[in-house]
Amino acid sequence: MKNIVMLAALAGTSSVAMANHVLTVDLSVLNQVTITATTNLSAATASGSTGTGFYLANFFNTNGSLSSTGVAGNSLTTFNNPSDGTPLLFRGGTSDPGLNVWSYSTAGTSTFTAGTQAFAGSGTWNVSAAVYALFANANTSGNIFFPADTADDITPSTALIGTYSVVPTPGAAAMLGLGGLAALRRRRA
Repeated sequence: MKNIVMLAALAGTSSVAMANHVLTVDLSVLNQVTITATTNLSAATASGSTGTGFYLANFFNTNGSLSSTGVAGNSLTTFNNPSDGTPLLFRGGTSDPGLNVWSYSTAGTSTFTAGTQAFAGSGTWNVSAAVYALFANANTSGNIFFPADTADDITPSTALIGTYSVVPTPGAAAMLGLGGLAALRRRRA
């Protein structure tokens, strides 16, 4: 009975987290990272520099440098601010655990409004195999803070905008499929 109550509590918690899922990081194309806005709402009202940007906390699990090249047509921005078509990715040093997106709007100051859609558009970056490996080892979900570009920017007054989730890499997706086939085989045997 205790396990059933715990499962029910966890189910309720995950539905709340998914309701605040505002960005998806798609790694399904080799050596490419795509971040796409959902239509979900911002959890907070905040204003800050587009030059600082927003921070996907605890994104990386391994150390390494981040360099990327954008693909034309990147429109990722905050819902309240126009895109400048050039969102950039940043990682503070080689060991900061988060991913920062900055320089995404023509506005110098970006804003989020609680109860209003958090983000709009999407951005795609071509990355080297080494950088893609950093993303491939990323956590599958986490919090998004604003304004922040490194972990030390997160203070009690930094706004929690919502959450992100990561779509697995091609290899991980294939492994999940193989695991499902193995389970199906075992069941039939």
